[in-house]
Amino acid sequence: MLGAAAVLFLTGASRPASLMTVEGGLYEIDRIGKGERPRLCIADPMVFASYEHRGKPCTRVVISDGPNGAVIHYTCPGGGFGRSTVKALTPRSLRVDTQGIADGAPFQYIFQARRVGDCAR
Repeated sequence: MLGAAAVLFLTGASRPASLMTVEGGLYEIDRIGKGERPRLCIADPMVFASYEHRGKPCTRVVISDGPNGAVIHYTCPGGGFGRSTVKALTPRSLRVDTQGIADGAPFQYIFQARRVGDCAR
């Protein structure tokens, strides 16, 4: 069982130490194995931890945080949940391995998010 110090509950502005250098902005999402590359404007890169449930008020818990990235478990209203490993490759690039349940069905995939600029005003 994890001790109280091993788990960090995230609020809107909190991030694991391994992701502190990652900037918000306009990101291009490359789901490995898919041809499309949508762009998403985000203020807080922690959105990528619960990418499948973005836009929903999910509760995130950091399970571990280290040089290989952060492992984050999250739950969302309506029964959705997931577990993601988020690694900062650079302050403008992330690799995310995520899996869980969304809309009553399982999901599992890997994607890279690369900052391509500032968000339009």
